[in-house]
Amino acid sequence: MRIDKAEVVVTSPDRNFVTLRLTTDEGHVGLGDATLNGRELAVVAYLKEHVVPLLLGRDPAAIEDTWQYLYRGAYWRRGPVTMAAIAAVDMALWDIKGKAAGMPVYQLLGGASRKGLLAYGHASGKTTDELFDSVRSHLEQGYRAIRIQTGVPGLKAIYGIASQGADAGDADVRYDHEPARRGALPMEEDWDTRAYLRHLPGVFEAVRNEFGPELPLLHDGHHRMTPIQAAKLGKELEPYDLFWLEDCTPAENQEALRLVRQHTTTPLAIGEIFNTVWDFKDIIREQLIDYVRGAVTHMGGITPLKKTLDYAAMYQIKSGMHGPTDISPVGMAAAMHLGLAIHNFGIQEYMQHGSRTNEVFQQSFTWADGMLHPGDEPGLGVTLDVDEAGKYPYAQAYLPYNRLHDGTMHDW
Repeated sequence: MRIDKAEVVVTSPDRNFVTLRLTTDEGHVGLGDATLNGRELAVVAYLKEHVVPLLLGRDPAAIEDTWQYLYRGAYWRRGPVTMAAIAAVDMALWDIKGKAAGMPVYQLLGGASRKGLLAYGHASGKTTDELFDSVRSHLEQGYRAIRIQTGVPGLKAIYGIASQGADAGDADVRYDHEPARRGALPMEEDWDTRAYLRHLPGVFEAVRNEFGPELPLLHDGHHRMTPIQAAKLGKELEPYDLFWLEDCTPAENQEALRLVRQHTTTPLAIGEIFNTVWDFKDIIREQLIDYVRGAVTHMGGITPLKKTLDYAAMYQIKSGMHGPTDISPVGMAAAMHLGLAIHNFGIQEYMQHGSRTNEVFQQSFTWADGMLHPGDEPGLGVTLDVDEAGKYPYAQAYLPYNRLHDGTMHDW
């Protein structure tokens, strides 16, 4: 069997997605997610101009060798564009292997280690009342773990608040599901870390008082704190028993996590902007985190992320794979298959895609009792409707950026 055809499909139903579609000479079709939010066309060019010519005629069964060929063969390694492109190839090859074997991918990875995947959703509100309503809505949708994001008094627009879509002129789009706004330039937001640190502990106290001690609560700091600020927040949130505090400080400064660890027992999750096991190597070995936030789409695929999580398992560190709506249904399916198979699964982020996206990508996964399951169709269990995808051409969109009150650029 050989790869006979390779297509790069760009579609924008509810947002921009990049999908690699490989077809073999025996008629098996494999899909891979290559979406890089706000920089999608950079990956499209990398795939079309550099990767696709290398795939035609190759054996689709040689997944490990193909991965090494694309990673080592380029010499200029790593980075989000390169690794998203490699990830798409890797996912598509696993999809083909599953279809050729007549088995779902998780069976090829060793079989199921659990009945389903505990997933968390994103509750948010500009006010406490709005946040409470959002938590109740998520509980009604079946979520059994919930991320808490809150507005901060004095700040107009910040990361993660769903109702800010209306403020940006698009009331039909949940801001937390798609913060990348379509248009020629990115939107500016404002930030004040001290105001945030003063406000957040009281919000978690209110949530705990309203919803009790059992509900797993998560929070995303989104890289906006210095190490000492992150340590202070982690310590102040200890009474509210967080499932995790995510991205408490910029992930590039890995030594900072040592300082945070010295001051708090709040579990830490990090890594959604990482691209390879090398980004995780030291913080796993030194046990500076509790959850690996890597995404199949941005880590180079199923093959390297499984290796990373196997390494993490040696240190009792679990998975917490990235799963917002800028991970396409193909990337989400890959994460579900991997999460079902590994022993050290922790939790899966799950933001529900819009109806137009679900028409373009037809999926076999199930969502019941707060848990995900990828289904038992051969391969990844996702089919791309090419005709439907063609109805939604690419639309330029950028993620927002942050400035402090004095105009200084800050981490968003």
